[in-house]
Amino acid sequence: MQQVSPPRSDPAPSRWAYRFQRLMLTPLFRFALRVAVPFALAFGAAGLWLSDADRRDRIVLAIADIRTSIQSRPEFMVDLMEINGASPDVSGTIREIVPIDFPRSSFDLDLAQIREQVMALPAISAASVRIRPGGVLRVDVTERVPVILWRTAAGLDLVDVDGVVVARAAGRSAHGPLPIMAGKGAAAHVDEALALFSAGEPLSDRLRGLERIGERRWDVVLDRGQRILLPERGAVQALERVIVLAEGQDMLDRDLVIVDMRLPERPTVRIAERAVQDWWKLRKLSARSNDL
Repeated sequence: MQQVSPPRSDPAPSRWAYRFQRLMLTPLFRFALRVAVPFALAFGAAGLWLSDADRRDRIVLAIADIRTSIQSRPEFMVDLMEINGASPDVSGTIREIVPIDFPRSSFDLDLAQIREQVMALPAISAASVRIRPGGVLRVDVTERVPVILWRTAAGLDLVDVDGVVVARAAGRSAHGPLPIMAGKGAAAHVDEALALFSAGEPLSDRLRGLERIGERRWDVVLDRGQRILLPERGAVQALERVIVLAEGQDMLDRDLVIVDMRLPERPTVRIAERAVQDWWKLRKLSARSNDL
């Protein structure tokens, strides 16, 4: 009797195995299976666990406690503020506008905001703020240096070379060496005013100040009520020309009220009223003597 051999197993994969192997050869499917699916499961589980409000509050409190414990460590605490480069008055003003209760964690200090507050002071031209080792908040400032006094309707102001009003002047006598100017818009032309004061050095004994006229030009104010009217352009050259005439012909020692240089090609002078009256008296006397 002939024996029947068992059927051989088919080495070919099944239809589903074949499809699965084909899918595993797709990069997008492998990424979804290895990354996206685990992430979605983990995210869903975490979302389900955090859906409880009490659990969320405990996590927030734990994070806050950890953060507070780190920020409150002694190496992160600031104990005092040091101000360098400022006068006592300005230093006191800085401490007033930056009211910080020490000790304070360095994490609670906004250095950029502190610098902006310091830079907002008119007397400060530059400032830097940093925390030094040892818990010191150091503020380095550069003060504006007043170079001229500006008389306005409100009083006397101290102005620096950039035309910035530094502070209110206590009085003229408190700032004797500084020159003085007046007039609307004068602070915008400090450089020209200083050049005029430099050019008018030979008249320093008689020079009282400068006045800005119509926000266009300058008048040089001398003692005895004399004025030199300068043009809009070439004011320094016009003043130097007047000084040459004054030194060569003693022009300013005469009874003049105004030396008008607004038209450089045609300078004019105006004599005092008393000088006019004296001139008419002399002329009348001369006429009478001629009649005799």
